[in-house]
Amino acid sequence: MDKIRQRFAVGSILLVMFAAALALAGAPRSARAFCGFYVATGDMRIYNHASKVVIARDGDRTVLTMSSDFRGDPKEFAVVVPVPVVLEKGQVHIGDSTAVTHLDDYSVPRLVEYTDPNPCPEPKEAAQKISVVAELGSGEIHYRGGKLSEIRILAQYKVDEYDILILSAKEGRALGEWLRANGYTMPPGAAPVLSSYIKQGMYFFVAKVDVAEQQRLGFAYLRPIQVAFESPKFMLPIRLGMVNAKGPQEMIVLTLTRRGRVETTNYRTVRMPTDLEVPEFVKGEFVSFYPRLFDTVRRKEGEGVVFQEYAWAISPVRPTCDPCTGPNLRQEELRGLGAYWFARQGLPQSDLFLTRLHLRYDARHWPEDLLLQETGDRANWQARYVIHHPYPGAEECPERKPYLKSLWERRKNEAANYAMLTGTDEGSVRQRMGVRDDWSQGDEALNWWERIWR
Repeated sequence: MDKIRQRFAVGSILLVMFAAALALAGAPRSARAFCGFYVATGDMRIYNHASKVVIARDGDRTVLTMSSDFRGDPKEFAVVVPVPVVLEKGQVHIGDSTAVTHLDDYSVPRLVEYTDPNPCPEPKEAAQKISVVAELGSGEIHYRGGKLSEIRILAQYKVDEYDILILSAKEGRALGEWLRANGYTMPPGAAPVLSSYIKQGMYFFVAKVDVAEQQRLGFAYLRPIQVAFESPKFMLPIRLGMVNAKGPQEMIVLTLTRRGRVETTNYRTVRMPTDLEVPEFVKGEFVSFYPRLFDTVRRKEGEGVVFQEYAWAISPVRPTCDPCTGPNLRQEELRGLGAYWFARQGLPQSDLFLTRLHLRYDARHWPEDLLLQETGDRANWQARYVIHHPYPGAEECPERKPYLKSLWERRKNEAANYAMLTGTDEGSVRQRMGVRDDWSQGDEALNWWERIWR
């Protein structure tokens, strides 16, 4: 029995390090956290504060890509994620973090610009449109203080730089005792949540990174884990992610499906405000503007709400984005993220629909895991905000005066939109816009003869 203890004490050191792997999966860009919980050695604390998850779903088939962020030393942590089936080695894959980042960037809320055409008839010019991308942008083991039959290791294998265990347990307390017996601190409050998953017949995916193997493979950052399985449950376990969270957590859920948009069934799904004109100064601060907008909308809608930020049919032949926020999504990227049905080069077009959901969650307001469903809605939709620049020329014509009046009315609406979206006082918005009482700027309100010698 001592040999068994020794063997799994070593294994626990391996599995504990895997949390770091998930945590840094998004590097070298800002990484994200997944929806399991992290266990730490000794008295150390680790807090995962954000998540970025890709779910490819077709019927009962699911491919889940986990990209993570965490706080703490990556050499001393493990991650535990509930899964509905016992995963075989072939069902686990090490993904490409750049594909996750590309999908995230492609669906991010966006700012677009238009420049007004010349209001005078000659020369005739079309409106110029410019897109601006925002950078928001297993066996039976013995542990101290427990019984032989309470924890089982159902599978144990290595996938590239990761050591993986699939565990089953009779109760959450048993899993906590097993972790503690092998040198790890389970986050307070995890046992009841673990027990609820056990009652649902779920298993526990536990993983760690082998640093030596990672270095041998030549990776300076930690890659995302992917798991493929079949289950009628279309859900994402988020409750474990709240166990060791320091305050509310952010999660971006990116889904790839055949038929259409994905929404939640046990929480409200609300679209973000979109296609609203905003003042020109937003161009220089969109990375702070959108978070303020999100906070304002969330306060209005309430705590337990999932926000839709993007829903769009993806063509394997040509891009259909409006506007595109970067390079087109490639077929090999999307298939690598689990959309196995997506057409290969030269084959007939396949259906693929991308949905982006955003939630900020905590244990108080989110008592259940995220239950999802695919709908038949294929309408293209995106969170999009618009800047209109005035025509910069000074041509004189009868059409100029009505154009300026429409421009001033537009600025008034832009200020009202900004105030509404961010909860800002409209007077301060006007001040930032540099407008007069009539919403004019510069020499716009001058008579034609007054402008001659300026």
